[in-house]
Amino acid sequence: MDYVMRAVRAEEWPLARQLRLDALKDPAAPVAFLETYEEAVVRTDAFWQDRTAAAAEGRTVRQFVAESPEGVWVGTVTVLVERTEDDVRFGEAPAVDQGHLVGVFVRPEVRGAGVTDALFREAVDWAWSLSAPRLERVRLYVHENNPRAAAFYRRFGFVPSGQRIAAPGGRGEWELEYVIERGRGGGR
Repeated sequence: MDYVMRAVRAEEWPLARQLRLDALKDPAAPVAFLETYEEAVVRTDAFWQDRTAAAAEGRTVRQFVAESPEGVWVGTVTVLVERTEDDVRFGEAPAVDQGHLVGVFVRPEVRGAGVTDALFREAVDWAWSLSAPRLERVRLYVHENNPRAAAFYRRFGFVPSGQRIAAPGGRGEWELEYVIERGRGGGR
């Protein structure tokens, strides 16, 4: 695999925007993302610039991309740092400082080529590398109707925590929490 896994740079906001819009057009998007293409496409350049700059800075969020030898972005994952004293963004309030993986997307043409594994290794390794705060676990949520993603998460080492929250939209569907704890199944 000749793809490079790396953090985004602030000036790359147009590429980050385009990859997000492409992800929101994927057939799995309705069960994989909390926003729609229609919501994202009307966001201002300033929104995308701020979002990408924060992800590049890497204090409370870090976005990783998979880049082909030709410079094409073929995948992404973002890590949110969630501290016990922070406001809850999604799901249950954390009992320990943790990372939260969101925005997972890999282009269909490279799925099964190891890109998702490499992105997840990069993201989880970054989470474990933090010393202030020291993260004790990494979590993510997967929609109950997204078995392909759930199977990958389990294969990577995430395990269901038993926690679930109502999926947005009020249709009676669930988002299931999966976790890796430091020192277990992917942790250091």
